[in-house]
Amino acid sequence: MENYLVVGSGLFGSVFAYEAAKKGHKVKVIEKRDHIGGNIYTNKMDGIQIHQYGAHIFHTRSRKIWDYINQFAKFNRYTNSPIANYHGEIYNLPFNMNTFHQMWGVVTPQQALAEINRQRSEMNGKAPKNLEEQAISLVGRDVYEKLIKEYTEKQWGRRATDLPAFIIRRIPVRLTYNNNYFNDPYQGIPIGGYTQIIEKMLDNINIKVKTNADFFDRRDYYIKTYDKIIFTGMIDQFFDYQLGALEYRSLKFETQELNIDNYQGNAVVNYTDSQVPFTRIIEHKHFEFGKGDKGKTIITHEYPQPWHRGDEPYYPINDKSNNQKYKDYTQLAQSAPNVIFGGRLGQYRYYNMDQTIMASLQLVKRVLEDKE
Repeated sequence: MENYLVVGSGLFGSVFAYEAAKKGHKVKVIEKRDHIGGNIYTNKMDGIQIHQYGAHIFHTRSRKIWDYINQFAKFNRYTNSPIANYHGEIYNLPFNMNTFHQMWGVVTPQQALAEINRQRSEMNGKAPKNLEEQAISLVGRDVYEKLIKEYTEKQWGRRATDLPAFIIRRIPVRLTYNNNYFNDPYQGIPIGGYTQIIEKMLDNINIKVKTNADFFDRRDYYIKTYDKIIFTGMIDQFFDYQLGALEYRSLKFETQELNIDNYQGNAVVNYTDSQVPFTRIIEHKHFEFGKGDKGKTIITHEYPQPWHRGDEPYYPINDKSNNQKYKDYTQLAQSAPNVIFGGRLGQYRYYNMDQTIMASLQLVKRVLEDKE
């Protein structure tokens, strides 16, 4: 049996720790924050589960992953149906017949498609050179101008004409009156929040957990002491940024308690114009269908931020230069054969929660089961 150190108590690290401990391995989990759970951490206030680091809606097309996560919590039937606010005009998301009716007054799929095709025609014969041209080639100018352009520029901190076309490879356009944001058949939010899932994963005699523990404070000790390290932090930080820092976008969350039952009538409202500095407001009680104390609600404004070293990294900027730099770091990682880099930061990619679980279970199969 081996001695594992898992750096980070988010979903990737916790799934690995849970599976390793089940097989009898000793696992130490260290977490630099003062709580476990990574970015899916939730805490209760006014009878409402607060998504501390932004909205997390679990969705997957994999029955296997759905059954796996349901071992640890019972899920409600929440369906993600955000709305967009553009200068006070309200539009349903994702782009569907409700959106097109709100924008153009059309009522049939044929009318909507005719208008989209008319607007897309300005890009006929042209290869999109940037995000703006790519979006117009997919949905036309009206949807782009009101619901994509300024929201995306806030999110990435760059003009849409300076963003690469590949960021929007496709835009889901539905010619049905269906506001369900995801196509995945399995979707919901754990009743009682996400933190309980991580608590149950880490509740094993073979697992020891320490919060407020930064790997870099005792790096040499950890490397000498443990047979294998599962590192879910930033791969470039592990190597002291010696090939340069990978780029990210960060977020700032401002959470308020309000003395009313219902602030905005929906869990997520995106603000798509540039005059509003935040990208969205989350009203947490709507994730659990209004459950919470009477006369109270909790809202969170989400502000995109430039990222600097020491800030919390949320979204990798997967352009060509950053992806090449990450590839160079994976080559450098061969010099640390006892360290496995995993998760969103270790692999420099944006993972949905189901993808995170899948990737961790694949690592379990490769590292643990292949040895049996």
